[in-house]
Amino acid sequence: MNLPVQSPTQIAWVTSDLDATETALTGLLGARKWFRILDVHFAPDSCSYRDEPADFVASISLSYLGDMQLELISPVRGENIYSDFLRDHGPGLHHICVEADSPEQFDEAVAAAAAKGAPAVQRGAMPGGIGGQFAYVSAPQAGVPFLEIAYVSPQLRAFYDYIKQKQR
Repeated sequence: MNLPVQSPTQIAWVTSDLDATETALTGLLGARKWFRILDVHFAPDSCSYRDEPADFVASISLSYLGDMQLELISPVRGENIYSDFLRDHGPGLHHICVEADSPEQFDEAVAAAAAKGAPAVQRGAMPGGIGGQFAYVSAPQAGVPFLEIAYVSPQLRAFYDYIKQKQR
């Protein structure tokens, strides 16, 4: 049985230089506009990293190619899977994201991934009270470093739709 999620909706890169990665992907893929969210704080009361409370900051840049979201993540401080990736591999393609249709399906998908040998290594709620949850599951022994499972709340979906409209 497959996870109860949709087809991939996002491709994400980790970078230490948002400007350079935005420029490269604009030239290579034709992304038109990027929307930056600087210094997003993922707090220990709503986020975990390797089964411990997490406390980190990352800057994020978003764009779209059709319906596919492009996400750039630049870690600012604290321990997380993004800073680990930069340290161990340098900048590059980091994960794809699949979405669950409800919080219940999100929980079911994360549990199903763990049962299939891909436990969550980082998870949490989106900051700012806009709703939404995320979990990064990992099966590196099988060549799957990170797959993000997300529940996108109606408020977060409206924000993403706004960014998508700016691409036209």
